[in-house]
Amino acid sequence: MASIFSKHNLLGMVKNIFSGKSDEDAAEDNPYSFSTRQQHEEAYESIKRGTSMVPLEKIVGSVGRYHDFDKQFRHGSSKGDERLTGIVEAMRAGKAMPPISLYQIRDDYYILDGHHRFKAAQQLGHAEIRSRIVELIPSKNTLENRLYLEKTEFRDRAGLANSIDLTELGQYHYLEKQIQEHRQFLSEEKGEEVIYEEAAADWYSTIYQPLVGFIRDKGLVASFPGRTVDDLYLYISVHQWEMGKKRKYGIGVDQLIPNDMEEFRKEMAQHKKQKYPDMHPEMTVFILFNVEGKHEQRIFDKLLALEEVREVHSVHGSIDIVVKITLVRDLLSSDGELLSQFCSTIRKWTGVISTQTLIPGVSKVKESNR
Repeated sequence: MASIFSKHNLLGMVKNIFSGKSDEDAAEDNPYSFSTRQQHEEAYESIKRGTSMVPLEKIVGSVGRYHDFDKQFRHGSSKGDERLTGIVEAMRAGKAMPPISLYQIRDDYYILDGHHRFKAAQQLGHAEIRSRIVELIPSKNTLENRLYLEKTEFRDRAGLANSIDLTELGQYHYLEKQIQEHRQFLSEEKGEEVIYEEAAADWYSTIYQPLVGFIRDKGLVASFPGRTVDDLYLYISVHQWEMGKKRKYGIGVDQLIPNDMEEFRKEMAQHKKQKYPDMHPEMTVFILFNVEGKHEQRIFDKLLALEEVREVHSVHGSIDIVVKITLVRDLLSSDGELLSQFCSTIRKWTGVISTQTLIPGVSKVKESNR
């Protein structure tokens, strides 16, 4: 449920980040100032987004810690350094850390609490950190904000974990219409009522992702400057399934897509690697785990039981477990989407503090002499 920030109390409490200058001077110098950004976006209504993993690169600033931290999140006192060292050592030893607290304004995040845990994660080479998020909703009447609100409202209604990025206003209703039609299809197929969120999840994985994966892997978006892959998904799908008009895209997309959305879904579920030999059928990934010590053996055994896992190694140092996995496509999803689906499950396991993924660029394997 949304709540309203007290504008005057908040602005009286929150200072510009990272500098000892006056608030006015700091705001002019620092484009990532939280208070400046909040005022610019008129972002005072808040929604609690719960706890999730946030990429460190998306955390761009701090809330009210300008006396303690400079613009690179370096601490300015020896006492702070001692505390940071202690947290780094504790995280390296596998001690569980509470999530940091973040304010989110559009796609950027600002630290409210947990600066030392953030810096420790940076020093340990982590790609993301577990965070408790409160999103501040922008209300300034700009095209970018209106698009953002349409995007988040659609995502929240559908219950999707990831956003779909369209660049024109008023277009998300086409996606909602596809989900509603797919919901009716699933209800008839199962002989029972299917809720909207369930239909949206199935639409996303069996219709949206296959077509988006094909568009992305073929590089089609490069021919449409200023447009996103999702824009092309919408354009192609609406013309094929709603208007019944084929378009020639130069790479055979129109040959791939039937004029019926459910027929497309059925065909995509059957496509294997031999249909598209130019696409990599498998991907090898190494995942590095930081885990709580008391859960390490249980996590080790659970990983070993997964079909995708090829090797599991317990190691000493800043990383606790190293896992080699092989993921195989059954649909035309991208490497990132395939990996995200796998990692989102294991990151929720009790005792998993953080994960890092390494995707080899070039690999060579010696033949065994055994």
